[in-house]
Amino acid sequence: MTAAASAPAASSAAAATAAAADPSAARFEGRGLVCIRGERLVFAHLAFSLAAGEALLLLGPNGSGKSSLLRLMAGLLRPAAGTLAWHDGPVADDPERHHARARYVGHSDAIKPVLTARENLTFWARVCAGPADTPATLAARVDAALERLTLTHLAQVPGRMLSAGQKRRLNLARLLAAPAPLWLMDEPTTALDKASIAVLEAVMAEHRAAGGMIALSTHQGVTLPGARVLDLDAFAVDAATAWGLHEDLYETPHGGADAPQTPHGGADAPQTPHGGADAPQTPHGGAFAPQAEARP
Repeated sequence: MTAAASAPAASSAAAATAAAADPSAARFEGRGLVCIRGERLVFAHLAFSLAAGEALLLLGPNGSGKSSLLRLMAGLLRPAAGTLAWHDGPVADDPERHHARARYVGHSDAIKPVLTARENLTFWARVCAGPADTPATLAARVDAALERLTLTHLAQVPGRMLSAGQKRRLNLARLLAAPAPLWLMDEPTTALDKASIAVLEAVMAEHRAAGGMIALSTHQGVTLPGARVLDLDAFAVDAATAWGLHEDLYETPHGGADAPQTPHGGADAPQTPHGGADAPQTPHGGAFAPQAEARP
């Protein structure tokens, strides 16, 4: 790794953060967040705050909602209740602007198998390009990202030929090839060896030094100096509280106003959970049971 590689990586993060009028005043926060996946209330009353240069480490056992929270932060999911906001207004008021400010790295490596490492990275750089970007600046940024994540020697290798660790590094390189102030990272150290984790830690430190923000989850040791910890276990809810919140959010979440006690059927047919009493052969509600599955 060379000093020349480090400088473009850091400057690209700085350029993304400088997109705001006053980067030092940037703040991203959530208040009263409630997350429901399927029929399960994952967490409730969750709050967080991130300022320029800060990092948030998400902790909790599997199923506690770490991945769901990161997807909420990225705008890929909508909270059942609560608000996400930047210092200049709610995310819901301008979702496209929020997407331009955030980069999400999830469990899956978004790599096209037939494209080379360079082509994959160039694709993402072009998708996320700003109005001031030119083909030359994008190419320089891609080259710097490849070198920073020690992938230059693999630039012409198709994605399908890369190892799991190499794919993960290529996925992380998108953060530098398509810079943005907010990095949201779900288990970013998966499949990385110690040397690659050290590179990632240095890249994250540079991003924060330039005024960027980071929220990440990990089950592996990662050095993130000064990071605040958000333990999602603190926002778990028991069954009684969960049902109360369901009632508050939806009133009668799965039935009509006259039949809240029969969540999947009509008041006269509690024994037929997915249809009316006269139509058991229509598993999801027949013509004789239009009231089933009513949702406000």
